[in-house]
Amino acid sequence: MPDLQTPGEPVPIPTGSNTIGSMDGTSADINPSGHRRYSGGRVLLTNSQPESESFTEPNTSLATGSHWANGTHPVPTRHFSLVEDFEPDLIGDAHNFGDERDLGHRIFVNRSLHLEKIKFFGFDMDYTLAVYKSPQYETLGFNLVKSRLLAMGYPNELNQFHYDPSFPIRGLWFDSHYGNLLKVDAYGNILICCHGFRFLKQSEIYEHYPNKFLSLDESRVYVLNTLFNLPETYLLACLIDLFTNTPGSTATPAGVKCGDLFMSFKSIFQDVRNAVDWVHEKGDLKLKTVENLEEYVVKDDRLPMLLTRMRESGAKVFLLTNSEYWFTEKIMTYLFDYPHGPMLKDPHRNWKTYFDCIVLDARKPLFFKEGTILRRVDTSTGALRIGSHTGPLQQEHVYSGGSCDVFTQLIGAKGKDVLYIGDHIFGDILKSKKIRGWRTFLIIPELVHELHVWTAECKLFAKLQSLDVTLGETYKDLDSSTLEKPDISDLRSAIRQVTHEMDLAYGMLGSLFRSGSRQTFFSSQVVRYADLYAATFLNLMYYPFCYMFRAPAMLMPHESTVAHEQIFVADSPVFSRSRQTSVLEEKEKEATTAHVNAVSSKSENESFVEEIGCFRTTDPQFVSPYKFLNAILMRRRQVHNGLEILLA
Repeated sequence: MPDLQTPGEPVPIPTGSNTIGSMDGTSADINPSGHRRYSGGRVLLTNSQPESESFTEPNTSLATGSHWANGTHPVPTRHFSLVEDFEPDLIGDAHNFGDERDLGHRIFVNRSLHLEKIKFFGFDMDYTLAVYKSPQYETLGFNLVKSRLLAMGYPNELNQFHYDPSFPIRGLWFDSHYGNLLKVDAYGNILICCHGFRFLKQSEIYEHYPNKFLSLDESRVYVLNTLFNLPETYLLACLIDLFTNTPGSTATPAGVKCGDLFMSFKSIFQDVRNAVDWVHEKGDLKLKTVENLEEYVVKDDRLPMLLTRMRESGAKVFLLTNSEYWFTEKIMTYLFDYPHGPMLKDPHRNWKTYFDCIVLDARKPLFFKEGTILRRVDTSTGALRIGSHTGPLQQEHVYSGGSCDVFTQLIGAKGKDVLYIGDHIFGDILKSKKIRGWRTFLIIPELVHELHVWTAECKLFAKLQSLDVTLGETYKDLDSSTLEKPDISDLRSAIRQVTHEMDLAYGMLGSLFRSGSRQTFFSSQVVRYADLYAATFLNLMYYPFCYMFRAPAMLMPHESTVAHEQIFVADSPVFSRSRQTSVLEEKEKEATTAHVNAVSSKSENESFVEEIGCFRTTDPQFVSPYKFLNAILMRRRQVHNGLEILLA
């Protein structure tokens, strides 16, 4: 079910005005100094106080899990905006800036995309077509992996831990050297660091990571990017907490020693990874899922209707998933198990009839590189037929494996003809975008919770902006002659406290997309690789298939912080790329103008006809002087002062 690889890639890209405001780069968004201790969904301050500041612990009642998949999707009235006479590549988002759709049904845009140009809609299955309910499904995965670790010899004390959805978020880095979970920004700067359930102070972070920075080294860092990684994230924190707090154990930088036993953080991580893979590939996760589909899988009757509308618009629809046939058959049959078809008046149809082609066992992201052999699946037995399938791909037939090269050739698709919709930032979105140039639509179920906090806690964001403005005003009238440094300690403390309150409003580790004013590593990947993103692909129901998704302007700081009304006057002459007229050109213009004026002064009855090459002029009054001169010079190619003059 999960993709075979989940590493992230560093994407050091600035995001311009997408941040709330620019902070003092040295200390604006650091975590509150002092230890934070996780205990039953609460944050407790230990006796160690901040190094130079102190503040009251914010109310933690908002630190609740994001239950973003409840299976209920009311259908609102559809609203559409029309924009005429626009260029497709112009920046600005008239559609989305004035979008009156309900926030839960919005689709957000990183790069402009015209739906009318999409000829193929491709879908992943897990967490895309089939959305697994949270926190029920994460709890199931957590318990199964925990049982596997107990079978591997881990202590029974592990049973005391129960999955808490308020703690883990996607996009964290696990540092297998020090055993820390890290929330970082797009450049690898550390925003939050926790060891087990203990949040490290600033001084402790600097001891482990000089400059609060860590590069993405895949031999050391594992990026927990997928929704399947949420139970794994929480379990890693549980194990680190268990071993470091076991009576009689001695913590070392790289692990824990207890008697003659040494458990390195790297070995703990490897055991958890192996247990997760075993549960997904050989364990009972899929079996328990299909045994209780109503408990774990969201079902929505808009699904068959949307796929039908896509095909009616002239596009083709395909399924491309890593899941094997027996599991896909069970899940998809359940999703389309209605007594009617797309409409109430239509008869029931088999799920395969909604797709033009179906490819399973794709092994993404390998599929987007060399891939595997494409074979046809015998749907009566689930077995693969021998030999490589050479085409064509037929509707209601099921295929296994293959590669993007073979697949696109068989369906006749080019890169930008395809809009691929998936939840995996690496396996679905990043590789399909970077390697194949497909258009991409990322599904982020957590977006429902993120939008709720973003709107409900708007006062915190406004307060952070106000503090940022105050910080800027403090330095506004100072220059290099200033000898007395302003005291900004209170401002820095206030910024830390507001950032901390904002983080707790989202959950124990804060927002998926930001910490204060700084965007996370996950957020930077979304901006770079996802053309569109939304909480669910079903939001396409509320847009016509001729819709033009417009990306908002991405402004540089010198643009986002300078108003157009401000007038800039340079203190001294500066270089200009404006075309400067040379003295020689001025003389040529004067001579040409005098000549044309002389010719134009002839009587109207006097005909002036002169053939110059293929350019013939009659009645020079209506001939542009510069066009006339150009014809002469192109014919004679006069040379003055050793320079060839060719004026346009």
